[in-house]
Amino acid sequence: MIRVFKTIDGNIHQVNEATEGCWVALTDPTATELFEISNKYGIEVDDLRAPLDEEERSRIEVEDEYTLILVDIPVIEERNDKDWYGTIPLGIIVTKEMIFTVCLEDTLILERFMDGRVRNFYTYMKTRFILQILYKNASMYLHYLRIIDKKSVEVEEKLHLSTRNQELIELLELEKSLVYFTTSLRANEVVLEKLLKVESIKQYPEDTDLLEDVIIENKQAIEMSNIYSGILSGMMDAFASVISNNLNIVMKFLATVTIVMSIPTMIFSAYGMNVNSAGMPFAGSPYGFLIVILLSLLLSLVVAFIFSKKNLF
Repeated sequence: MIRVFKTIDGNIHQVNEATEGCWVALTDPTATELFEISNKYGIEVDDLRAPLDEEERSRIEVEDEYTLILVDIPVIEERNDKDWYGTIPLGIIVTKEMIFTVCLEDTLILERFMDGRVRNFYTYMKTRFILQILYKNASMYLHYLRIIDKKSVEVEEKLHLSTRNQELIELLELEKSLVYFTTSLRANEVVLEKLLKVESIKQYPEDTDLLEDVIIENKQAIEMSNIYSGILSGMMDAFASVISNNLNIVMKFLATVTIVMSIPTMIFSAYGMNVNSAGMPFAGSPYGFLIVILLSLLLSLVVAFIFSKKNLF
């Protein structure tokens, strides 16, 4: 899908034809659309396809007619009927006339620009637009990292009394998301450092300050990702032991209950044997049945009391 946006009278509008100063957004484009853009604007097809490969690394490539900036952006992925987090590439191609973005899916980062929710955003100010995208990208990483932290706290509360593996699997998914984030943020950091050296990306006086803000946000996201990853890793090891210990407690309780319940079973089994009733205690008493019941109950209570003193319940 190809959409064209342009700033008109200070507001963002979607237009039908791409002209100078426009933003062309390609979302999961078809091969026909890629070749059309390539032939019309002189952009290599391979550079247009690069952001569509989920394994593509972040980088900057400066060509004669355009500059390609490839970064990883965070996205929400559904796995096992729950929302988790991953990363996909986003390609930003800057030509002399306009700017192109290429991505596999619609993202919250670009939607903010499309909806006009970003202040001081103008499609014809291409360099500032790039830096604004990168700043929103770093901010989105920070937002998702805070959500991951909250989810880990929720899972931690469940783990205290859990004997299942479900909570550990959730922690594993969160840790996997953090690994994706950390790897992508470090790759993006290299791209941001290179942007400082590319003179064609600095055309407005305040752009240098904005780029430095982007680098600071990205570094903060890397630090948060490393901290949360370390916490989750230690938490998984600790709670694996907690789950095992909880299971041992349950098994100990069941074993103790089995021993206590076996006492009446042994007594009733003895009275159930096919022997002469004259030799059985209380066999001649009209209250014999009740006496045996009370005796077995009394012995079970005594054993249960002894076990409770030894903290076996």
